[in-house]
Amino acid sequence: MEILAPDLGVDSAEVAEVLVKVGDVIAENDSLILAESDKASVEVPAPVSGKITAVFVNVGDSISTGTVLFTVETAISAEQTPAPKAEEATTEPVVENQAKPAPTTNQTGNQASQTYNLPDLGVASAEVAEVLVAVGDGVSEGQSLLLVESDKASVEVPAPVSGVVEAILVKAGDTVANGQAFITIKGDTGASVASEQPKATTPTPASQVEPTTQPSTQTAPTGKLPENEVNIRAKDAHAGPAVRKLAREMGIDISLVKGTAPHGRILKEDLFGYVKAVINNANTKPANTPSVASGSAISLPPLPDMSNLEIWGETQTVELSRLQKVSIPQLNLNTLLPQVTQFDLADITDTEALRASLKDEFKAKGIGLTILAFIVKAVAYALTQHPKFNSHVSDDNTQMIVRKSVNMGIAVATDDGLIVPVIRNAQSKGITELAKEIGELAKKARDKKLSAKDLQGASFTISSQGNMGGTYFTPLVNHPQVAILGISESTIQPRWNGKEFEPRLMLPLSLSYDHRLINGADAAVFTRYIAKLLADPRKILL
Repeated sequence: MEILAPDLGVDSAEVAEVLVKVGDVIAENDSLILAESDKASVEVPAPVSGKITAVFVNVGDSISTGTVLFTVETAISAEQTPAPKAEEATTEPVVENQAKPAPTTNQTGNQASQTYNLPDLGVASAEVAEVLVAVGDGVSEGQSLLLVESDKASVEVPAPVSGVVEAILVKAGDTVANGQAFITIKGDTGASVASEQPKATTPTPASQVEPTTQPSTQTAPTGKLPENEVNIRAKDAHAGPAVRKLAREMGIDISLVKGTAPHGRILKEDLFGYVKAVINNANTKPANTPSVASGSAISLPPLPDMSNLEIWGETQTVELSRLQKVSIPQLNLNTLLPQVTQFDLADITDTEALRASLKDEFKAKGIGLTILAFIVKAVAYALTQHPKFNSHVSDDNTQMIVRKSVNMGIAVATDDGLIVPVIRNAQSKGITELAKEIGELAKKARDKKLSAKDLQGASFTISSQGNMGGTYFTPLVNHPQVAILGISESTIQPRWNGKEFEPRLMLPLSLSYDHRLINGADAAVFTRYIAKLLADPRKILL
């Protein structure tokens, strides 16, 4: 039979390591390949026991869901579980459709107990923030069972069926992944399905795991390495594309980093640990000793000892929210960007008058028409005319990757912090559709109903402070995007029309941009272009 790549949680991934060869005898759930993407490293398990007869992938190949990986003979005895990579196998056949684990079902009349797996969370892993039901609770299909959180979003996992909760297989604080068994529900599930109980993940042999302790006396680099030097030193490092990319961005000599994953593979956490060890080592040296160059580290030095009340006064420790904790690594990337902010004013007097005249008509349709819908439309159109702002800088800093569609991120303030859902293909949508989608996304954000996919793929971001006050601010570019537009509160200001001053409604614009790709002249032209579109949206029709 053929072994196909399962759902990896991403469109494609790179084969980092092939863990078996032709002739190897494998047990069900043995790891076959290690696949890596910019989201995660995933070991693909064997769905059946058997003997490898052909290998169709090599290290470096790009694979996706359904790619043929291996063929395997499944003539292995049901009473014998072979050791990995044994030389011989028994010959009793196994029925193929029973070889792959299915959810547990115990049939009682028309009521069945079935164990369900987590759906695609949009990320490789997430943390269980809250279990919303208890054993014995009755649940209805679609009811929220778990709240899971990642660095992308808070996601509520719905009940797949109606029934009674018989077992909960995860708890708050657990790290969970796509497809992991998480709950058993007794409900009206129809015909019985014979299967095994969910199996625990096969532990990695101790001989394959490197020590997790980072060395505390590493030599601090004297500066951020040039990218070509990083690439040369990374040639023989056992690390995936995402880790190599981060090492290039941080200027780290990855050959000095100790990998803590199986087979000495280097993780992002190993890079962070290395930098922390370097900083701590540098802090113990005399003041004239060279330390890590500015920008090469993404962690701040440790706080001083604050136990002396005469110096520091009384303090209180408050735990950061989950969203704040997972946002810090992404925000730290801003220390690596040469960011500049351009300011301008848009006269939205006529646009606001148009919005006010349409507001009641939209309200009758159940749509709230805010000025943000007009801003999104104007900015999306401006990005089609100035595509440089709708792009990314390549990992090696040699190319500009231009996005053909405008996926607009809209920053929304919630009780848990700032969340940025995405309006896809904003350049193709009218004011009505944009207003409706903005309202829906904002409500989902406040109700914690956003899926991870709602928060991914933005090519540009708008951050609006609404009527919270203030004149201008400097929004942070969200890597890998190259620009972000900040909107402050509009105010009535006197403007000279050539004959006299007249009151006009002025909207402050703050455009922050990545100076590696965008220069000041580009930013000034782009910001003024947006201001002109907001002053007279009819220009978009031309």
